[in-house]
Amino acid sequence: MHLKPGDLLRVDGCASVQFGGDRALTLRVVAVHLDRPTFDRWIWLTGYVLDAAGLATAKRELFVQPAGLHRLAGLPAAGCPYVTSGVRQHVGSAPVESGPRVAARTR
Repeated sequence: MHLKPGDLLRVDGCASVQFGGDRALTLRVVAVHLDRPTFDRWIWLTGYVLDAAGLATAKRELFVQPAGLHRLAGLPAAGCPYVTSGVRQHVGSAPVESGPRVAARTR
């Protein structure tokens, strides 16, 4: 299996015994570390553990067997917590006012 950032994987006991049973997780890959020394047929991955809604709950580094990973088709995209339909939006890290009240002040 060719792995790359952005892949969505189910990691369970097939990839490593530490993820067996109720310790299985869904991972969005952010890095595949092919430059790290490992045992034959094992790799290091960095990614975000996702909950059932597709929201990241933790960043993890995993040592797994790629042959035991399960590629998932996808989860619904999680909404950005900073963009709302109300009066304020966040752009980058600074809040920016928008909406009808701002438009009224600029007329």
